[in-house]
Amino acid sequence: MHIEISLQDGVPIYRQIVNQVKYLIASRQLDPDEELPPIRALAEQLLVTPNTIVKAYGALEAEGIVYKRRGAGTYVAEVTSRLARKEQKKILAQRADALLAEAKQLSFTFEEVMELLQSRQDVLNKVLSKENSDVG
Repeated sequence: MHIEISLQDGVPIYRQIVNQVKYLIASRQLDPDEELPPIRALAEQLLVTPNTIVKAYGALEAEGIVYKRRGAGTYVAEVTSRLARKEQKKILAQRADALLAEAKQLSFTFEEVMELLQSRQDVLNKVLSKENSDVG
């Protein structure tokens, strides 16, 4: 499980962990019933206190995202597809916000951003089409 912490963005570290675990679940990089890293191991990896990990795991458990097995660790819960879809939309919204903010800083109009997105979609469709024809 790969998590990156930023001390500059103003978001509490435990919240960054919560958000990134949700992202890993929504993007299917973590599967239901998969064990999360032990508290001490993740704390050492991220160079934070174990209490920070306990707080993050506690918040995830309160939201029904993970569950604990007494003495056996913390595991990804069976998250409904609705929740996964909600998190996926949240992730896209955050990325859209970042794209729009950067576009504004670079003096791009909304229409120019939409044109760029359309051209990137066309390229992606061509690549996927080629990959599908190569498989067959």
